[in-house]
Amino acid sequence: MAERNLANRILLMNTLAFTACFAVWTMYGVLITFLVDNRVLQIDKAQIGWLIGVPVLTGSLMRLPIGMLTEKYGGKPVYIGVMLFAAISVYLTSFANSFTGFLIGGLCFGMSGAAFAVGIAFSSKWFPRERQGTALGIFGMGNAGSAMTTLLAPTLLAKFTNGAKDLEGWRTLPQVYAYMLLAMTVLFAITTVNRRDPDEAVRSTRELLKPLKDIRVWRFGLYYFLVFGAFVALSQWLVPYYLNVYGMSLAVAGVLASSFSFPSGVIRALGGWASDKYGARSTMYWVLGSCAILFLFLVAPRMDIRSPGEGIMADRAGTVTDVQPGQVTVGEKVYSLKVAPSTPDDSKMEGALIWPTFQSWQEPAVVPGQAIKKKELVARGVTHVFFQANVWVFTVLVFLAGIMMGVGKAAVYKHIPEYFPHDVGVVGGIVGVIGGLGGFVCPILFGYLLKLTGLWTTCWLFLGILSIVCLIWMHLVISRMSKNQPMETEAKSGR
Repeated sequence: MAERNLANRILLMNTLAFTACFAVWTMYGVLITFLVDNRVLQIDKAQIGWLIGVPVLTGSLMRLPIGMLTEKYGGKPVYIGVMLFAAISVYLTSFANSFTGFLIGGLCFGMSGAAFAVGIAFSSKWFPRERQGTALGIFGMGNAGSAMTTLLAPTLLAKFTNGAKDLEGWRTLPQVYAYMLLAMTVLFAITTVNRRDPDEAVRSTRELLKPLKDIRVWRFGLYYFLVFGAFVALSQWLVPYYLNVYGMSLAVAGVLASSFSFPSGVIRALGGWASDKYGARSTMYWVLGSCAILFLFLVAPRMDIRSPGEGIMADRAGTVTDVQPGQVTVGEKVYSLKVAPSTPDDSKMEGALIWPTFQSWQEPAVVPGQAIKKKELVARGVTHVFFQANVWVFTVLVFLAGIMMGVGKAAVYKHIPEYFPHDVGVVGGIVGVIGGLGGFVCPILFGYLLKLTGLWTTCWLFLGILSIVCLIWMHLVISRMSKNQPMETEAKSGR
């Protein structure tokens, strides 16, 4: 009982520490948007993507070496070192004044993202195999730290800057984050006990890295690129998305963006439980299939299009004798036309419609006295398509996508202690690196796609295609494995 209580306490502290680290890791999503919006920092959209992604880059690349250190020395000293370095770095970021300064600051405090590799390896050592999915799912709830940032940071910035009247007050935000992380470090040091496998300390670097030759590790990494990397990217990208697409204030954008990131973090525990009960493979089928559908639903942008529609052609030759908005007379033949709406109705439709609306009418293509031939165009058709990408429908779809990504994050990491029970730190580290790189690459890619096409919804198209690729690859591998091993073993493993 004492051992179990200690394990639960370690898991709790790991989760709280990860929550604090994740809040720091995603700070730039709100801070950089605020500085650009208030012209404190004048950079283009691509540079915004770079600054939002840079902390994620450091946190991602450092996960493998941090995971290896955790295997050798245990989670407690490594976790403390990561949090102290990140706390100092985020404090120094408050003195940045240029793009370069913010870039360097983000590279340094991005170390906080490497806390994930520590927590995964450290938590797994305290729980038996049949409970590791649930335990790692609970630890992953620390992703909710990003929701804390998107929800609270805009309010703090408004307070620190006196409603944007004293813009220099923004510097207090990273300092508050630094103090919070320092307090978490002290609490973690007091309440946790270190644990490590003595055999791990004598393994060489070559032996530790041996599992990376397995293609399975890289496949898990691609899944994590989607469910975690894209999650990190979207938890920050959604703030400027709401600002630009829907004209929201920064505070409202933060609240709506948190509706994506907060449930995704919390639901990760459910994902771990589902992976333990039903198997990670079955869970991932649901996750990838749902993500593909939801992301593709989000692709359609706001549109207001006039397109050629169904026209009217003469069924006999003759001379046009009369042209009215609602009819054209050719000889004795009268052609009735659909009349265009008297006033544009876009303003009436704004905020109310869910599905695209279509309106069609016809406009005369001839003039009185004109001689026309059979099958010649009498009236040209016009079709008006209006779609507003309703903000509430959008938010619900994003919310559901966040839920599935949260479940998927736990399902991916359920695989690791099953396939690599003695290499959780290293394998978890490289999978975390790939996933974290998604958090770095995606904002930059989103920025360039936006710059290239002018469409904010291109990010959803990319993620939809990526979901389909992951789903197809997983299905092909599972189909091949099913042919090579008995179905009983396959079902029992749940992989």
